[in-house]
Amino acid sequence: RVSHDVRRRAAVLHLHGGSPLGNSRVKLTNIEDCVRRGLVQEGEDPQQVAAERLKSDGVDILHTVGGDDTNTAAADLASFLQRNGYSLTVIGLPKTIDNDVVPIRQTLGAWTAAEEGAKFFANVVYEHSCNPRMLIVHEVMGRSCGYLTAATARHYRAHLASKGVLPGLGLCAERLDIHAVYIPEAPLDIDAEAERLKGIMDGIGCVNIFVSEGAGVAAIVQEMEARGQKPPTDAFGHVKLDAVNVGEWFASEFSKKIGAEKVMVQKSGYYGRSAPPNQCDLNLIKSCVDLAVHCALERVSGVIGHDEERGGVLRAIEFSRIKGGKPFDVSQQWFQEMVRDITAPVPKLDLHGGDAAELEETYAPQLPSGLILPKRVGILTAGGLAPCLSSAVGGLIERYSELYPSVEIVCYLGG
Repeated sequence: RVSHDVRRRAAVLHLHGGSPLGNSRVKLTNIEDCVRRGLVQEGEDPQQVAAERLKSDGVDILHTVGGDDTNTAAADLASFLQRNGYSLTVIGLPKTIDNDVVPIRQTLGAWTAAEEGAKFFANVVYEHSCNPRMLIVHEVMGRSCGYLTAATARHYRAHLASKGVLPGLGLCAERLDIHAVYIPEAPLDIDAEAERLKGIMDGIGCVNIFVSEGAGVAAIVQEMEARGQKPPTDAFGHVKLDAVNVGEWFASEFSKKIGAEKVMVQKSGYYGRSAPPNQCDLNLIKSCVDLAVHCALERVSGVIGHDEERGGVLRAIEFSRIKGGKPFDVSQQWFQEMVRDITAPVPKLDLHGGDAAELEETYAPQLPSGLILPKRVGILTAGGLAPCLSSAVGGLIERYSELYPSVEIVCYLGG
């Protein structure tokens, strides 16, 4: 039972990610899996066991927070109880960062996951600064829907546009931008893309790719089965995407074709999905729970969400209409504009730096006896990356410019 202290301090939960209750991926109608997990004994019906527990606890309203699998499983349980003379109202809250539940416009957590994935890549992208001809593959969660990959790319590019760059020192927007976005809903010609990306690699010395973990899965599974391998599945029959490893597959397909010397595959999924909700998601959560509590009083079952098939109204959507696998709408204007921008020709950059610019006439500082003003100083960075590097270079240039502007500064690109 939830204590008085927990009720009083429940707002603390808004500041944390994850779930204090713990999560499971159990399908009650998959008896074999429930037995294997030790949840029921051989010969027991998992739905019957769950029903008896709810009846013994005296629960007449069940709030489920989960995706389409969770909520349809809860609906199955409610139907089972109804057939056996026990009335249970089930009210679901649609939680999935994939944002792929029909007919719900926006599922809880998807906005936050996109923003957090963008923050993740905003750090990873700088790895190209210590490796020549680098291919970075950012794998984003999304089994059959490209929403999260597309939204993460959108957030990242908006964040990048808000920051200044310094092309004269090699800090170029072209090298920090995304050069390809691959999602399940969009067709892909690997060879044509490899040719395009090789041109980018030759021109700017790096390539950054965003790929949905569900993109290309069919082709990868086909390759595995041709080798006699059977991809493992979860309790709901979905192929376990960790075993398929889409990001590694794309990296392998592209690395040789575009002449990459260094390849990095980074997955932001666990980082993004474990974050506390951002303000947009908090607003959505609070509006949904308000309606969920009201539906509990009226004994109305369903999944709370903005119903795209009923004019976008926030309501308890009938369980019979809930299903997963809603594809991302690639015809949306913002996505089409982003793809056109990303796939536009990238200008070739001078990767070796240019001649030093002539200094303007400046004053000659009077130095104390024994100090000698240098004529030219050199700056280079080496070793692995650390949070200090860019700032340290900037600090040196700033300080010389403030105190001794007549001193020439030379920066050695590539160490």
